[in-house]
Amino acid sequence: MVKSIVSFIFMRIPNNFNMKKILLFLALTLPLLVVSQNLDSLYQEAKKIKNDSTKLFKYNAIAFKSIFSNPDNAIKIIKEGKTIAQEKNENYGLTILTNTQGIYFDVTGKSDSAKLYFKKALKLSQDFGFEDVAARCVNNLGMANWNSGDFQTALNYFFESLKMDDAKGNRKSSASSLNNIGLIYQEMGLNEKALEYHSRALKIRQEFNMKNAQIASYNNIGINLKEINRLDEAEEAYKKGVALAKAETNLLEYYRLLENLANVYNLQDKSDLALKTYLEIINRPKTEGSDKTLFSVYNNITDLYNGRNEPKKAMIYIKKALELLKQYPSLENSVSDFYLNSAETNFRLQNYNIARSQKKLYVQLKDSIFSNEMAKSMADFEVKYETEKKERQILEQRAKIAENEVVIQKRNYQIYGALALALILGILGYLFYNQQRLKNQQLEKENQLRDALVKIETQNKLQEQRLRISRDLHDNIGAQLTFIISSIDNLKYGFNIDDKKLNSKLETISSFASSTIRELRDTIWAMNKDRISFEDLQIRISNFIDKANLSDADIAFSFTVDNSVDTSKSFTSVEGMNIYRVIQEAINNSLKYAKASEIRVEFFEENSNLKLKILDNGNGFDVKKTTDGNGLSNMKKRAEEINANLTIKSAPANGTQISLILNK
Repeated sequence: MVKSIVSFIFMRIPNNFNMKKILLFLALTLPLLVVSQNLDSLYQEAKKIKNDSTKLFKYNAIAFKSIFSNPDNAIKIIKEGKTIAQEKNENYGLTILTNTQGIYFDVTGKSDSAKLYFKKALKLSQDFGFEDVAARCVNNLGMANWNSGDFQTALNYFFESLKMDDAKGNRKSSASSLNNIGLIYQEMGLNEKALEYHSRALKIRQEFNMKNAQIASYNNIGINLKEINRLDEAEEAYKKGVALAKAETNLLEYYRLLENLANVYNLQDKSDLALKTYLEIINRPKTEGSDKTLFSVYNNITDLYNGRNEPKKAMIYIKKALELLKQYPSLENSVSDFYLNSAETNFRLQNYNIARSQKKLYVQLKDSIFSNEMAKSMADFEVKYETEKKERQILEQRAKIAENEVVIQKRNYQIYGALALALILGILGYLFYNQQRLKNQQLEKENQLRDALVKIETQNKLQEQRLRISRDLHDNIGAQLTFIISSIDNLKYGFNIDDKKLNSKLETISSFASSTIRELRDTIWAMNKDRISFEDLQIRISNFIDKANLSDADIAFSFTVDNSVDTSKSFTSVEGMNIYRVIQEAINNSLKYAKASEIRVEFFEENSNLKLKILDNGNGFDVKKTTDGNGLSNMKKRAEEINANLTIKSAPANGTQISLILNK
């Protein structure tokens, strides 16, 4: 039972599947895991069970369910169960609880710990011959590595899982491994290989009449066919999935596949058929889905009418989409190109000012999701690393060639010396001298090559570490934060939440996660630079002030750099990031507490030192009586890290002045 639940929950969503649907998917599946009885009551009943094996099985089931509702309670039950298992020598119970502990760490975002406990559970299952748990652990190791972005390791585990299924003759179970392998290739953009494994999975699912699983396979096959522009075949796959979903009354998958089919019609220039299909989705019964899910459909119809040069009809659906945006502001994150389509429609209608503003919103939204500049920087970093890696290989080859040349040359000179020995001793001496001279030169070249190799290897290790950290931040933390935002938004969609306080809390969490993504982007920006120029820092500060000004148009912001400042200077990445964070923290504090009408940021030279001031004319506060909060404490710590002096001057009704002096 646990194995099937784990596999179901950890199904992966394709790249081009609307992330707004993920939480709805979980909302529909997770309730199946929860029995009507309270988990705490089940736990109390399990403690009374006399049979140790049955007790541990119950502990494991309750802990697994608690992971998704009360993680703290889950880990408590797991540890208690493992203690009992060790005392009573219940090896099966110990093994399944160790595996569930890995799931706990994976769900709570501790990827390294998750992998560690999955490996422990795998070893235990192999030591004690628990083949069913071993297969489960291998599958979970694949999922954990996939979640952390290590596609190759994940593939290895899924292939191992497939091998285990084949060895046991478990053909039905192998469909899941084939599907997972196909999804990884799909996410890597290797659509031809993904098609191969999705097709194999579909064949097995048809053989065992696994109809709902077949629906998913048809959708995956359609997605990959569409990506490689085999549109007619994609259309056929989607139609089969639509027919099967309708027959099984799986309406969630039915309308999802129907929208994918309409998108293919649009790409095939079958705009009338695409429009008819979109309208069927729009006119579906209200009980089968929320209006919120129609946002992407409205956007697609807008794009369709733009392509047909019918902007007036496109405007009808723009207005419908805008109405949904007013009701659900977070929707704009799910279809980022809506503002671009809207800009095109308004441009065709000669509403140029509106078109410009819509295009500006599109650019801002794209930037908030993730900076294109950061993506380019990551790509450049990878190219640089690969180039230097190839250069190192070339140098190694040259060094080997040089060594071979020395050996060959040495043998030649020995032959010449032996022949010349009978003729003249002087010639032999000359040849010997010449040989030694050439050998010394060659040794010098070899030493130079070795030094170059050592230097390149050291640089590569540093670059590999930076690249790994940047990828971890981008692929794990960034993706998880984006998933949290999407999940929170869909909580409000998936459940009819009337509690205003709960809605407010969810909005606060979503806003905090969005802010964390922006700070993460700033951190990666600093990590990918050895030095940060003053000009680069100046641009970064200006962009932040512009965004702050947008949040409160009643405050007059100013940012000045005195002529005395040497703008050609640069900072280390740590210095640049800490200066930027101090300014960011100071402005945020002013916005939150000062009620100021003016905020100024100034750079100037003082006694040959660079000095920074952040001033506001707000309420101020009594510095002596006020204890340091997180904001003030963080600013002081950042100043200490870069050996700078931070001073804070403020008094009630007299505003606040924060000064940062960077010593030479």
